[in-house]
Amino acid sequence: MAKRPENKMPVSERAKQFMPFAALKGLPEALRAKEKIIVPKIELSPEMAEELDRKMHRLTRGEIITAIHFYHGEYIKTSGMIARIDESSRILQIVNTKIAFDDLLDITF
Repeated sequence: MAKRPENKMPVSERAKQFMPFAALKGLPEALRAKEKIIVPKIELSPEMAEELDRKMHRLTRGEIITAIHFYHGEYIKTSGMIARIDESSRILQIVNTKIAFDDLLDITF
């Protein structure tokens, strides 16, 4: 009877041969960055600014809201509980996200 050769490779090394391989490191991140479309900041009309001001005066700490705001060349939507409304610094904080009043586009309750 022929003797089978023993597998000398440790289990940890055998597992490595089945791990995914990235031939071009950083390519997925670079492609995602290229997909981002940079947009200019929208200048609010007087009517939009007045409506936003009305909504801002209704806000209370602990309330759950969604804010659309300008951030690094794009508009994003942030939802969560209001942690802080700082009128002197003109900052609205939703959970850990600080949003400048001037960057707000809209608020929904």
